[in-house]
Amino acid sequence: MRALITGVAGQTGSYLAEALVARGWECHGAVREEDGTSQVLPSTVKVHEVDLTNFVAAASLVRAVSADVIVNLAAVSSVARSWEEPVETALLNGAAVANLLAAVEGTRQDGASPHFIQASSAEIFGTPDACPQDEETLVAPTNPYGAAKAYGHLLAGAYRARGLMASSLILYNHESPRRPEHFVTRKITAGAARIARGKQEFLSLGNLDARRDWGWAPDFAEAIALVAESGDGDDFVVATGEDHSVRDFALRALEQAGVESADDRLKVDPRFVRPLDAHQLVGDAAKIRKKLGWAPTRTFDEVVSAMVRADLRALDGV
Repeated sequence: MRALITGVAGQTGSYLAEALVARGWECHGAVREEDGTSQVLPSTVKVHEVDLTNFVAAASLVRAVSADVIVNLAAVSSVARSWEEPVETALLNGAAVANLLAAVEGTRQDGASPHFIQASSAEIFGTPDACPQDEETLVAPTNPYGAAKAYGHLLAGAYRARGLMASSLILYNHESPRRPEHFVTRKITAGAARIARGKQEFLSLGNLDARRDWGWAPDFAEAIALVAESGDGDDFVVATGEDHSVRDFALRALEQAGVESADDRLKVDPRFVRPLDAHQLVGDAAKIRKKLGWAPTRTFDEVVSAMVRADLRALDGV
């Protein structure tokens, strides 16, 4: 089996490449810039440099690789950045998905039957009126990131209805030491490590009461791999089913780092408070658990602990 993974050098893409290579798959990866990808990817992954908003080049790559499965993980992945760059977000998170789907459907004229897997997001639900959310929850995004992801999610369903094997995985928050530090979880764990080592005094955060369903990124990559193996297009929520507040995450991280009086280390900075921030996003993954046997392997505490330990090791040069 051959896979083409866009955004392969990102957190989830790199874990997915590892999961598929371990299964014996041939993996190709698309990145905007090739520099540095060798540090996180298996050596057997063939990396292609392409800007997915160059629609001609992206479609050409799909035809050239002729993959059995195309997984689209490339995206503007920050809600805050999507407010600052709504047009770029719409192009990469929305229009680029349409271009990839059209290219994949075009390969069917040559007798191919590829499976297209779109990485969607819990942000498509906006501020939901039901908790937990599942595959039937109303799609009603409240920010440019969620709106663009909703377009890609619904478009995958539209192509599936006309015969293309297409899946959309509604991924809830998934974390690991590979998360860039501009994401709040790595900001927290890296900050907790620096506080523990006397290199920082406080954690300055936004809405401490916002609640999220946080899982372990390799588990989410495994969910994508299971869908890739299934040979059947469908929509799936991928989540742990448990929610915790930003405050919970920060306090656990500080405690795991050995910081005393953790509460006193937290500060709310109005600059980091999002407008229309969803208060509670928690997913019901019953469908993928029942249909494909997926289940998370790490608890919330274990996820936080693994990230803090990695950041402490990095500071200590271990």
